[in-house]
Amino acid sequence: MPSATYRTLLRTPGAAAFFLTAAVGRVGIAMTSLGIVWLVHGQTDSYADAGLVTGGFAVAEALAGPQLARLIDRFGQTRVLPPALLAHAASVATLLTLVADGSPSWLMTAGGMLVGATIPQLSALSAARWSALLRGDRAAGLPTAFALESLSNALGYLAGPALVSTIGAGGHPTLGTVLAAVLVVVGGLAFAAQHRTAPPVSAFAERTRARGSLLRPGFAVLVGHNLAIGVYFGAMQVSVTAFAVEHGAPDAAAPLFAVSSSSGLLAGWLYGLRRWRAEPRVQLAAGTAGLAIGSLLLFAADSPLGLGFVMVLTGAAVPPVLVLFSLLAESAVHRAVLTQAFTWLNSAGAAGAAGAAAFSGWAVDTLGAPGGFAAATTAAATMAVLAAAGIRARYGPKQQLARQEPTSAQGQPRDENTMPGSWPPT
Repeated sequence: MPSATYRTLLRTPGAAAFFLTAAVGRVGIAMTSLGIVWLVHGQTDSYADAGLVTGGFAVAEALAGPQLARLIDRFGQTRVLPPALLAHAASVATLLTLVADGSPSWLMTAGGMLVGATIPQLSALSAARWSALLRGDRAAGLPTAFALESLSNALGYLAGPALVSTIGAGGHPTLGTVLAAVLVVVGGLAFAAQHRTAPPVSAFAERTRARGSLLRPGFAVLVGHNLAIGVYFGAMQVSVTAFAVEHGAPDAAAPLFAVSSSSGLLAGWLYGLRRWRAEPRVQLAAGTAGLAIGSLLLFAADSPLGLGFVMVLTGAAVPPVLVLFSLLAESAVHRAVLTQAFTWLNSAGAAGAAGAAAFSGWAVDTLGAPGGFAAATTAAATMAVLAAAGIRARYGPKQQLARQEPTSAQGQPRDENTMPGSWPPT
């Protein structure tokens, strides 16, 4: 495709408005967790308390996110998102009050859980809008749209933590948390105001039939993929930092992560510019195999510079894989539960990262940085095996469900945007 693909996509009526407003909210979401760390530590001078509150936030976000998505699929984005955002603002205000009053750690943790339970998954909502907008003749633009989503997420998680850390280090930890909440609420409300591009709400009977597609083995495999890549991210965060410390260059950790992120941004941008002939399931097998092979090279790095070269390779493999997860999820489940599907994938990734951070810390303490690299490599290899196992699949759950749906008066099946040969297997 020509380099104007992204511009052409954003010229689709209503697309730029919802994408850009979601991007604002994503920066705030990326700031929230680290902002809580700065906020609690600034008041208590305890990283243990900060970790407890942030952990409560993460657990609540992972558990409550799919439930909020279920309400959105039932009642619509424009009806559910505004009250959820107001609840989030109230939860942040409650947490600020608890921290300022020097409340016990368990009470501050409860406040952090409220913040996590009410934060919206704008990336899932935006992906659902792209799926609703790009149907029929426009469906070929979905890979590019999901690549654009991946780029927005990556930029948000580069800019957000850097911004909140700068504010916190400047002695204004409360301001960082407040600014994060403002971006989430303002961006989310502006996103919800775009009624024209909101996905239509399905009928109750259709939602009831569709719910089963979330329980099929094919979608479970995708959840497993996201759990594994979350483990990969969590393990790499710990092990790369440990590697830099072990080699007497602790300041090298930040540049190493920056190199990996920059490589990923470039690879994700280039991936979205081209229309690939290979089916998504084949691309996923190739991408995950590349990530697994690249991860093996981590054990050969004997200096921060050498590790940087390896992280350029592994960083470039990740964004296309993430885009393919979204694309395959879109083809694997019924559109009536699509927001829930995307949110479950996000939650699986977050759960994997949280668990890996704890396990990798133990592995690094026991075996050094190679222990953490072993966890990351195992996760990458698991994804490669799952993708290879699904490469022979002929039909995904969504297609089977679509064939069971009622036909129109003209005898044609409902527009379900089925994809012949789609993945994952049933």
